[in-house]
Amino acid sequence: MVLKKKGDYEAAEPLLREALAIRRRILNEDHPDVGFSCNNLALLLAEKGDAASAEPLFLEGMAILEKALAPDHPELLEAKANYANFLRGMDRDALADSLEMR
Repeated sequence: MVLKKKGDYEAAEPLLREALAIRRRILNEDHPDVGFSCNNLALLLAEKGDAASAEPLFLEGMAILEKALAPDHPELLEAKANYANFLRGMDRDALADSLEMR
């Protein structure tokens, strides 16, 4: 998303929240696009420093993608890598390492 890349987190966040809400409303909760939206919002929140709000979204997004996609699907692997990077930033390296082993 352009606003996020520009660092305009305040403008990007409501748009990402709206995209997630729309996908939840239109698609079923287990649809991969809902997982992608969770991951995108989690990344933004993590970049903003809101780890408490980001982590549940990372976990929800990964859970959805793990159900919907093959274990070696690039989007699932990217979501796992995003969460692992988040964990490393929180000095939770052991959990990040275990996640990447799955």
